[in-house]
Amino acid sequence: MRTAVRDYIWAVHTTYLDHVQQWPPAERAALPLLAADELTVVAAAATRLHLIATTDALPEPVGPEVRFTDEHRGTRWSVRFFDPSILPELGILGDDQPSAVRQVIGLADTVYHLTVSVGGGLTEHHAQHSGVALANSHASQLRAVEKLRHALYTQQQSVDELASCTRLGLHRAAALLATELTAGRFRPSPDATAGSCLDAVVTDVTERTQ
Repeated sequence: MRTAVRDYIWAVHTTYLDHVQQWPPAERAALPLLAADELTVVAAAATRLHLIATTDALPEPVGPEVRFTDEHRGTRWSVRFFDPSILPELGILGDDQPSAVRQVIGLADTVYHLTVSVGGGLTEHHAQHSGVALANSHASQLRAVEKLRHALYTQQQSVDELASCTRLGLHRAAALLATELTAGRFRPSPDATAGSCLDAVVTDVTERTQ
């Protein structure tokens, strides 16, 4: 299983890096997967398999823990594995939501967080699709945030906080920030995602500057 997970992560990253190879250099360098100095992908087995790329420092592997290192086009990453035999809390999580899994591991910074169905979801085709989608999503978010930082230059701190919430999937916090940044013109629904909140602020800015 570890080999299958490592191969899946390899396919996600190599597809991502190959996909952006012809993009402008500065835009490519700003992408989270390329900008990270130290990148670790945590494979956490809870109810689902969670693949969490982080720049947070992790302690050296001990006991049954293992670490693999891979590299493609100058980008290097390590892969670490955590399951209930290493972190018992993963086996008793009542909520398999990404934020709950990250909390158990103690991760604060997240480059991406993917959930994968064990078995059928670990295909190369699925990984390639995820890699392209992830690269496009990262680029879109970077462009959106840069536009907001220019348009809302007196609220750049809130814009940066919204960007972090979008990256971390903190939906409620993103909704509050989006409401603040639009002065209440955007009223998020209870199930609004962080990404939709970022899009709403961009739409609000675009409509007011036309």
